[in-house]
Amino acid sequence: MPARTAAPVGAPCWIDLQTSDPGRSREFYAQLLGWTPEEASAEFGGYFRFTRDGVPLAGCMKSDAEAPMPDVWSIYLATDDIEKTLEAAGRHGGQVVVPAMPVADLGTMGFVVDVSGAAIGLWEADQFTGFGVVEEPGAPAWFELFAREYRAAVDFYREVFGWDTEVAGDTPEFRYTTMRDPGGDGELAGIMDASGFLPEGVPSHWSVYLAVEDVDRTLARAVQLGGSVLREAEDTPYGRLAQLADSTGAAFRIVDPDARTRATP
Repeated sequence: MPARTAAPVGAPCWIDLQTSDPGRSREFYAQLLGWTPEEASAEFGGYFRFTRDGVPLAGCMKSDAEAPMPDVWSIYLATDDIEKTLEAAGRHGGQVVVPAMPVADLGTMGFVVDVSGAAIGLWEADQFTGFGVVEEPGAPAWFELFAREYRAAVDFYREVFGWDTEVAGDTPEFRYTTMRDPGGDGELAGIMDASGFLPEGVPSHWSVYLAVEDVDRTLARAVQLGGSVLREAEDTPYGRLAQLADSTGAAFRIVDPDARTRATP
């Protein structure tokens, strides 16, 4: 896929990892996906970026030892007016947890908890627009909200982030809505009704899918590197999918989108 110079408003534009052990995370993703970890920035509290062939793909920083939380991947949605978006989030039942915070001349970030209880980041770009490629091996490929309050969540992202949505499924077994790409055909993110299968105590949450060339080989390599398989590989109409945790326990999903093509008679 061609290089991505900017994300459409409302679309995922960046991902980053809060980790208890940056050293282990650096090694895990470098060996698993071929990512190159940049040097940590003292100016930004030790934050650093992962790149591949010089293209930024994700960020990483050590989690706050004074406020321990599970290691986790976060997703950021693009906005062209972060103050307006934060205000809209509060007005539509969300909670602002990180108000607009300038990040040098790179842009402005914020964080909200949506109406379903899932945390989502916001990014208003200045000099930095986010990951530079999508869907290629090693790059972010898909972004999905597992929502306990499905219909409320769909309304929230329509109203707050301006999503143009399409219903992909509306049965008790599979309720799913996607964000249509405003610049052309295709979809950029999805919301799944997870009320029927999320274990007790697991809140609504966003999950990132990273593209790989071979899901099964990637799972085996992840285990060798200290990761674990959370959901075994399976073939779906959207490609071959699996879920794993990295060497410090942060969960993410992998997908081989080309698998659906190879499986087509």
